[in-house]
Amino acid sequence: MPLLSLIVFLPLLGGLVILFVPKRQDRAVRSIATAALVLTFLASLMALSQFTPGAGYQLTETHAWIPAVRIHYALGVDGISIVLVVLTTLLSLLACLASYNIAVRVKEYFVLYLLLVTGMLGTFLALDLFLFYVFWEIVLVPMYFLIGIWGGPRKEYAAIKFFLYTLAGSVLMLLSILFLYLNAHTFSIPELAGGAGSMLPLKIQQILFLGFFLAFAIKVPMFPFHTWLPDAHVEAPTPISVLLAGVLLKMGGYGFLRIAFPFLPQGAASFAVPLAILAVISIVYGALCAMAQTDFKKLVAYSSVSHMGFVMLGLSAFTQTGFNGALLQMFNHGIITGALFLLVGVLYERTHTRDLTAFGGLGVKVPVYAGLLILFGLGSLGLPGLSGFVGEFLCLLGAFPVHRVLTIVSVLGIVLAAGYILLTVQKVLLGPLNTKWKDLADVNLFEIATLAPLVILTVLLGIWPALVLNIQAPTLNKLVEQLTRLTG
Repeated sequence: MPLLSLIVFLPLLGGLVILFVPKRQDRAVRSIATAALVLTFLASLMALSQFTPGAGYQLTETHAWIPAVRIHYALGVDGISIVLVVLTTLLSLLACLASYNIAVRVKEYFVLYLLLVTGMLGTFLALDLFLFYVFWEIVLVPMYFLIGIWGGPRKEYAAIKFFLYTLAGSVLMLLSILFLYLNAHTFSIPELAGGAGSMLPLKIQQILFLGFFLAFAIKVPMFPFHTWLPDAHVEAPTPISVLLAGVLLKMGGYGFLRIAFPFLPQGAASFAVPLAILAVISIVYGALCAMAQTDFKKLVAYSSVSHMGFVMLGLSAFTQTGFNGALLQMFNHGIITGALFLLVGVLYERTHTRDLTAFGGLGVKVPVYAGLLILFGLGSLGLPGLSGFVGEFLCLLGAFPVHRVLTIVSVLGIVLAAGYILLTVQKVLLGPLNTKWKDLADVNLFEIATLAPLVILTVLLGIWPALVLNIQAPTLNKLVEQLTRLTG
């Protein structure tokens, strides 16, 4: 059974079925979309159950697509991608449930939503560079319309800014891909990662690496390529913010691990210090910007810039601990920040404001919501015992021997995170109750069900991070050994 093809195309199949549903049959549309994503999530769990850590690419599928130029439809999964595939299918399902509140053009929304999910999953599973680029670009189109049609007051501006930023990076990546193909005569990711790029002169590798770097750094996003993110998050509907933070940003980190580093090892290693410097700036600058926000959603958006900075710091170290911390941090950030955006959405639906100064004392009226916000807030600031701590700690531990001063500076980001999270909790939950919200309803059972898997994972991975580390570590350790060998 072509399991990986099922994972990629089940959402698209659901979208095609929805196209034939008569208008105004919103319940049927939601049911079909949910069923497609439930099946996709179960298929990803099946792939995980069949996965053997450290055994290379598995469940591979290869078919000639454009034989004249050796382009193949090739899918496969290893310890890097399986973690992100499960994260994507889980968050896509939960964000789909959160999309039940979408009341305008429901049919079009879910068709675009399911196309977006297919693009994200295909990006993580493609083993052909041409196919990878196709899926990478597919993601742009539905995300543009999902923000531009169902977003907030400045939705067109945010959608165009997102599209132009990402497309600019993609064009530079395409040029690097074409140059690699003309030299290696293959689009196969395993072949190119096997050292074909390392045969190129250092100057050429550095130029090609910059092409990939800009595409992936914009997606992460790293300072100074981050300015599209707050606008996109603020204007996007809540479920799309969940996928934007939980999955799309991870595509950038994944690109570094899957393509930029293994394809061009010497070129990547020569930029290790600049990468670390930009990572530390992202950590501190993102945290400072988050602390200055009064818009709840924009605060969480800037916190993503800071937290993804830790991912890039871990990657810049080129150590086993740093790489493992970076991938684990990507997974944990997806869980925690996705949950925070869901909680922002819950509050906004009831109050129609995200202004932190408009709240106060809500902990008395909505105790369950308060408990969830405190839990995920503490996870975001890196409290030991919750999943956010483990990823950041491993990133710092992996980077410290290589970038000692920069790592010490980056710890300031953790202190600032504690500041903006605790201030947020204080403004929303503590103090005298704002009488305007005296009849505010607590989270309902449906909303609790949407958040419950993320609660379990946040606590479970904080106590038992080996659950994910055992899956990813063998692949990442081999990658570091290969990079060490090729860079001398």
